[in-house]
Amino acid sequence: MIRVLLADDQARVRAGLRAVLDAPSDIAVVGEAVDGEAAVRGVRELRPDVVLMDVRMPRLDGLAATRSLVRDPRARAARVVMLTTFALDEYVFEAIRAGASGFLVKDAGAEELVCSVRTVAAGNALLSPAVTRRLIAEFAARSRESAAAVSSASLTDREREVMALVGRGLSNEDIARRLVVSPLTARTHVSRTMVKLGVRERAQLVLLAYESGLVGPGWPG
Repeated sequence: MIRVLLADDQARVRAGLRAVLDAPSDIAVVGEAVDGEAAVRGVRELRPDVVLMDVRMPRLDGLAATRSLVRDPRARAARVVMLTTFALDEYVFEAIRAGASGFLVKDAGAEELVCSVRTVAAGNALLSPAVTRRLIAEFAARSRESAAAVSSASLTDREREVMALVGRGLSNEDIARRLVVSPLTARTHVSRTMVKLGVRERAQLVLLAYESGLVGPGWPG
């Protein structure tokens, strides 16, 4: 059972999300929060697998709440999905850098919402290639640290190759087929790369792949 916490200051948004997510038998909404502070408390107390976190909330915004959860040993197991009104939102980009697993536009359909929760609960990044390319094209030029970080991380050629494939949106199973290795081997390469780069979420690895130049904004998805 995938346990979900909803964090949004608008009651109608929470009600809509709950109505959709309460329908599947493998998902359960275990709590709601009206602001970032309540979201952090809720995660500590309820231990959800996934948090749907509004970007802009009173008292503590979604970015600050995400950073708080990532630093907290009692809460960092929860996967955070940022909810936003617009796909191109600098705030969302910064939230992913802070440790969110991805983002979802609030007007997403029921099927997309359910699929997104399952995707993040399984440990995958929630970043469509098209939107990721637009985000990177918009904001990557502001950072010059990522390329240096990747260069100094002592990645093997295979790890760089795997990182580029992750950046293109491939799952571990897709990477395994592409490289003709087992899914376990592909997962091991991804995990080692993340450890070397000091990133917590697969979404952060996607952004680093773009920012470091391993994948370009015009690369096919």
